[in-house]
Amino acid sequence: MRDTTTVGDELTDTQTAGAPSASGTVAKGAGKKPKKDREASLWSDAVSDLRRNPIFLIGAAVVLFLLVLSAVPGWFTDGSPFTAGACTLQDSLKPPSGDHWFGFDIQGCDVYTRTIWAAQNSVIVGVVTTTLVLVVGGLLGLLAGWAGGFVDSILSRFTEIFFAIPLLLGGMLIMSGLGKGNAWTVAVVLATLGWPQIFRIMRSSVLQNKNNDYVMAARALGAGTLRITLRHILPNAVAPVIVVGAISLGVYISAEAALSFLGIGVQSPEISWGLMVSDAKDRWLQAPHVLLFPAAALSITVLAFIMVGDAVRDALDPKLR
Repeated sequence: MRDTTTVGDELTDTQTAGAPSASGTVAKGAGKKPKKDREASLWSDAVSDLRRNPIFLIGAAVVLFLLVLSAVPGWFTDGSPFTAGACTLQDSLKPPSGDHWFGFDIQGCDVYTRTIWAAQNSVIVGVVTTTLVLVVGGLLGLLAGWAGGFVDSILSRFTEIFFAIPLLLGGMLIMSGLGKGNAWTVAVVLATLGWPQIFRIMRSSVLQNKNNDYVMAARALGAGTLRITLRHILPNAVAPVIVVGAISLGVYISAEAALSFLGIGVQSPEISWGLMVSDAKDRWLQAPHVLLFPAAALSITVLAFIMVGDAVRDALDPKLR
C-alpha cells in the first residue's frame, strides 16, 4: 500500500514538475496580442461567394480577356486594318482558311483582324458610358436622397424629363443631329440618356438607409454630414447601383452596335462590331462568315457582362442567401 502511494506521489510530482506553471503561461502569453477575428460584412461575404461561383469566374475571365484585347489588339493579330494595303478586292468574300481563320469581307479585308480591332471601340463605349452613368446618376441620387425636400423634388422632376426618353430612340435622334460619330461621342450620348436609371436606384437606396439605427447613432455621436455620407450611407447604398451598372454595361455595348448598324454610331474608317454586321447584312447568305464572327463576338461580350452582373446581384442580395 505504501509503494502505491509513493508511486502516485512520484507521478504527481513528476507531472507537476514537467507541466508549465500558470504564472509561466501567463508570462509567456502576456506579450502576445489576441488574434482579431475577421468581421463579417456584406462585401466580405459577397467576395467569398463570388470566388466560389463558376458563373462569375467564367464571366470575369471573358471580361478580363476582352479588356486586354481592346487595350492591346496588336498582341492578338499581326496586321492592322488601318494600314495601307490591308484590304485587296482579289480576296473579297473568301471563306475561312488556315492562314485566315475568319475569311475576308466584301472589301477583301481580313475579318479576324477587323473583329479583334473592333473590340476596342465597343468596349470603350461600354466602359465609358457605364462610368459616366454611375458617377452622374450616383452623385445626384445620393444628393437627392440625403438632402430631401426641395432639392429632392427639383432633381426628381429634372430626372423624369430624361427618363421619359427611350435610350435607343433618343440615341438615334441625337446621333442623327450630330452627324459623323465615334466611340467617345456615342458614349457621351448614351450616358446622357442612361443616368436617370442609376439616379432613381441610388435615391431610393439612400432613402432606405438614411434613417437606420447606425446613422442615427453616428449623428448622435456628433459625426458630420460628410462623414456620415461617406462612411455610413454610401457603402450601404451603393450595392444595387453596382449591380445595375455591371448589367447595363452589356446593354450599352448592344446599343452602340445598334446605332452603328443603322449608320449613325461609329462610322468608317473606325471599326465596331455593329458596323461590321451592317456591312455584312446584304451578303450573309452568300458568305455567312462575314456576319457570323462579329455577331458572335458581340453576343459573347454582352453575355459575359450580364453573367458578371447577375452573379454580383446574387452575392450582394441578402434575400438570396
